[in-house]
Amino acid sequence: MHSLLLGLAAALAWGIHDLCVRVVSQRTSILTALLTVFATGAILVAAAALMFGDWQAMTVPAARLAGASGVLFGLGSYALYRAFALGPVKLVAPLIGAYPVLSLSMAMLQGQPVGPGHWLAVAAVVAGVGCIAVFSGKDDSSPLNLQAGGWGLMAAIGFALTFATGQAATQAGAELPVLIVTRVAAILLVAGLAFIARAVRFPSRQVLPLLCLMGALDASALGLVIYSGTLPRPEFASVSASLFGLVTVVLAWLVLRESMNRAQWISVAVTFGGIAYLGF
Repeated sequence: MHSLLLGLAAALAWGIHDLCVRVVSQRTSILTALLTVFATGAILVAAAALMFGDWQAMTVPAARLAGASGVLFGLGSYALYRAFALGPVKLVAPLIGAYPVLSLSMAMLQGQPVGPGHWLAVAAVVAGVGCIAVFSGKDDSSPLNLQAGGWGLMAAIGFALTFATGQAATQAGAELPVLIVTRVAAILLVAGLAFIARAVRFPSRQVLPLLCLMGALDASALGLVIYSGTLPRPEFASVSASLFGLVTVVLAWLVLRESMNRAQWISVAVTFGGIAYLGF
């Protein structure tokens, strides 16, 4: 249950983060936005890690796993930004939200008991997220749909591998040191991509505060999911964190006054029903 609650808190943070992405994606480049978000999160994590981190518990295997997790998170985040920039949401959100299937598959390969009820609950979560996206409106067909789907699938794979390696790192070391290594690895990756693409630039003053907020939300969410690696059944945190897409839609209804029809609310109920089952 604790892993589940951490995942839900992460979903809320990432849901708000993705709501902000809709704004900043129209005002700055993806690599500039990602680099600023990752750097802000790293500063916050570094402050906590230096004060409270158990660096003596940090092992070489944990550092390697944390570095791999950071690289995977950077790639997954870039793919997410690209997918939502291309759209449509009804194609992208179900693909990204399907990563819990990969998370539970990896947990099963590691010897964790995963029964038919768990798979049915995951199916409910993924179907609920997908239905929310499908019922959110009709998007015109475009040649970019295939590209958006490809980026969405890569984001799902990236996040599933990120959480698996990050949770394994916390089991081999200490939580806060693992987080800072993860953030540094993600920053180095995005900075390298920005340098290659000649997209290294400082964001405008109009979007900088929003990007800093996104950095704090992103760091908090990833920290919660990785920290769950110290708890029983950490894969449940990865499953519940997949609700970030659904949270974004609900927040858009609350904040931006976007309409929600009956089918969407039923999808919300089905999704939370699946999460509730995983908690027992």
